Amino acid sequence: MALGHEFAKFGTVGVLGIFVNFGVFNLCRGITRLPVVRCSVVATVVAIAFNYLGLRYFTYRDRDKSHRSREVLLFAVFSALGLVIENGILYIATYGFGWGSPFQSNLFKFLGIGTATLFRFWAYRAWVFRTLPRHGPRHGRAHDAPAPVHDAPAGHDPAAYRPETTAPPP
Repeated sequence: MALGHEFAKFGTVGVLGIFVNFGVFNLCRGITRLPVVRCSVVATVVAIAFNYLGLRYFTYRDRDKSHRSREVLLFAVFSALGLVIENGILYIATYGFGWGSPFQSNLFKFLGIGTATLFRFWAYRAWVFRTLPRHGPRHGRAHDAPAPVHDAPAGHDPAAYRPETTAPPP
């Protein structure tokens, strides 16, 4: 359930970021003479900045904030990889296959955004906006408390070393 809620919040920021991305992309194509992929890169960079703010202060506001420089660096690295995925698809469609009409450019930009979004969701969740360690009891007893005697299987010493209960939380 928590993952679904997280994905919904991530999706909300993402949908707004898509509007920003497409708005800047089509505005850039309409008022400049920049090549289509350069307009897309500009739009992606603007959307990345928008998305960072949305993810940090909406989707992942409850996550660890103690290493902000690490977070920003990792966000930039994974966003850059997503930028390459997103715009690589557009580049191949435009220059590899000659599909460069406004409709085709928007279609392949959309496919690139979708592919890059899957990668970014995994990367941001796993590496950038890390969960805070849980403190206190797990499964009804403290992390380092021995199991009650009635829970112990026959022949099991409740005072025996059990690394799963004495290790620090992840």
